[in-house]
Amino acid sequence: MHEMTLLKDVVQKIMQVAEVNEAVAVTEVRLQLGALAHISADHLREHFEQAVAGSLIEGAALIIEELTDAEHPEAQEIVLRDVQVAVAS
Repeated sequence: MHEMTLLKDVVQKIMQVAEVNEAVAVTEVRLQLGALAHISADHLREHFEQAVAGSLIEGAALIIEELTDAEHPEAQEIVLRDVQVAVAS
């Protein structure tokens, strides 16, 4: 379950961004899915939604960029590219 370990790490990073920014919610997450990551974008989305249920991330728009190049340096990775948050005014 290499991809689940990668997803857990991504969720932790998103929560760190939210904490540093004193966010009340995460509104958007952009991930890059490597061509050799052994998980489809749909499957990743399902697992992501389960992993973030009940957290500040729940309900965030999830944008997944799928790499097709198996030679790309991050071809086996799920990479966090961007996090957008809402803060209290």
